[in-house]
Amino acid sequence: MAMGFLEVAGYGVAIYAMNKACKAVDIEILGIDTINPKDTSAHIPLTVQVKFEGSVSDVRIAAEIAKEAALQFNSRDEVITSVIDNPYEGTKKLGHISKVKFK
Repeated sequence: MAMGFLEVAGYGVAIYAMNKACKAVDIEILGIDTINPKDTSAHIPLTVQVKFEGSVSDVRIAAEIAKEAALQFNSRDEVITSVIDNPYEGTKKLGHISKVKFK
């Protein structure tokens, strides 16, 4: 098993990118978090992180597909992906802590 992360600017971008990834490989979305500043005077876009899991190969492919999809709307410096192969049990538990829950 592996955990993957996608971080992008914009909620719609995150949903679009993960839709593409989920249709391509067998992954499960664990949760979606948003990082939005409380100070509305700052011009910082809504940042969204999606956490997902599946087999190592599926998560790697999903991360790449999601990244390419997100790059249709975000610049390269606004899209971050990472994969943790065989995460520790504690890391897997952290993956389920999220603002958006999936059942």
